[in-house]
Amino acid sequence: MSNIPTPHISCDDQNKIAKVVLMPGDPLRAKFIAETFLTDTFPINTTRGMLGYTGKYKGKWISVMGSGMGMPSIGIYSYELYKFYDVDTIIRIGSAGAYSERLKIYDTVLVTEAYSESSFAKTAWQMRGKKLKSSKAVNNKLIKIASKLNIPLKEAVCHSSDVFYGNKDYRIIRDTYGCECVEMESFALFANAKATNKKAACLLTISDSFITHEVTSAEERQNSFTNMMKIALEMATTKLR
Repeated sequence: MSNIPTPHISCDDQNKIAKVVLMPGDPLRAKFIAETFLTDTFPINTTRGMLGYTGKYKGKWISVMGSGMGMPSIGIYSYELYKFYDVDTIIRIGSAGAYSERLKIYDTVLVTEAYSESSFAKTAWQMRGKKLKSSKAVNNKLIKIASKLNIPLKEAVCHSSDVFYGNKDYRIIRDTYGCECVEMESFALFANAKATNKKAACLLTISDSFITHEVTSAEERQNSFTNMMKIALEMATTKLR
């Protein structure tokens, strides 16, 4: 308890943060989820504007908190949640760009594995290799929940990129490593989960396409990607077996 509040999370009581945390990149998306889906809600973090809340969904306490953009940012927040607040499972819910024709705008994607050029896992935890897997038990539950909700869920390997802008041809990464979409956080989340012996999963909504060049607006990304939110919320109310 002496380690909280942490340098980046202002919550002073470990018990105020639930065992399962939904983690969008955008803190305003965390606010939207809390206001739209949760009851009896109270704030757990406002430091640096990285909004976090705990509330009830179907009678169970769930927390939701922003991660910010990129692996260094989610690396800090997810580690502090796992290590100092005893969070068991983090489900990232974010947006991604499609590298593949199979993934369409607004599709919901379950990340089975993340490839990255990043040195995050090696530098932080001396982990070798360029791919990290998400938690199979969590993924299996998410698949069952999506089926029950009649929400199509596409499994895919994602590219966790260190950069948003650059001149590297995405087709090289797609064809070499089997990546069908790109985002910037899941590789670090999976590394921290592995290092702390916790669980992590990642649900993404396709927000733009490298193939068709379709793009959604910032407002749509903040407020309209509800299918992945519903799946993650249902997951947070169930027990893993």
